[in-house]
Amino acid sequence: MKSILKKLMLTAAVVLSPLMASADGHGDDLKYVLVSHAPDSDSWWNTIKNGIALAGEQMGVTVEYRNPPTGDLADMARIIEQAAASNPNGIITTLADFDVLSGPIKSAVDQGINVIIMNSGTPEQTREVGALMFVGQPEYDAGFAAGLRAKGDGVGSFVCVNHVISNTVVAERCRGFADGLGIELGSSMIDSGQDPAEIKNRVIAYLTANPETDAILTLGPTSADPTILAVKEMGIAGDIYFGTFDLGTEIVNGIKDGTIKWGIDQQPFLQAYLPVVVLTNYDRYGVLPGNNINSGPGFVTADALEMVEKFAGEFR
Repeated sequence: MKSILKKLMLTAAVVLSPLMASADGHGDDLKYVLVSHAPDSDSWWNTIKNGIALAGEQMGVTVEYRNPPTGDLADMARIIEQAAASNPNGIITTLADFDVLSGPIKSAVDQGINVIIMNSGTPEQTREVGALMFVGQPEYDAGFAAGLRAKGDGVGSFVCVNHVISNTVVAERCRGFADGLGIELGSSMIDSGQDPAEIKNRVIAYLTANPETDAILTLGPTSADPTILAVKEMGIAGDIYFGTFDLGTEIVNGIKDGTIKWGIDQQPFLQAYLPVVVLTNYDRYGVLPGNNINSGPGFVTADALEMVEKFAGEFR
């Protein structure tokens, strides 16, 4: 009986501890805003939305997700300014284009708002705008690791299907991949746009004009999903080496059926979840990790799909 009571008391202590922290006045009514560069049409960001929502619930703070509906970066800059004007305790934002977004971010920092850069940007850019830290995947390093892996598998040429050509940091994935292979990027990166039909047509056109291409690298579900359709339509699914960044339902299915060799998981859930945890503890207790947090890369292959498949598009 004593053992049961002891367990109940410990459980109660665990459940009450966040409430006690709030009751003590450590961070009542904390509010954090996450601003991304993603258009409404990009389903990959649903995992980001789930991450920030869960973190807000668990930490007992208010969170908001904002984005430019069409992905327009000038619109995103205005959203950051509007977020800062609402005087939140912290802003979590991507740094998809330093020239367009650094000004509003620096202004928020100068206003006294704690900022964490997530997903897009670099540690160097993070320091330059005065943000606390960067949480994300070092894009060049991830691309380089992928290139080394592909080189070991016998790949000597590739096409990089870039659906976010305006995001110069994401293009580092392509450059890193080329360097990992030991070749020049040159004209191997194509601007596919974001329309699925157009992406499929441009991939087919490139592979038709360059039949010696050994591999395809896509940069996320937006470009991967139509490319899966392209290689299947051409009858080369499973024959051409196909790697991709990020995960999603169709990518997971492609890995399962052998169309895709591997997916690089940058763990977007952590990119949204961890900044809320970090900012909350910083505001409540003044504690802060001493370095940036790398959320990826991690290679997902057919051998390790069970947990990924279960949570794909939700938390993975």
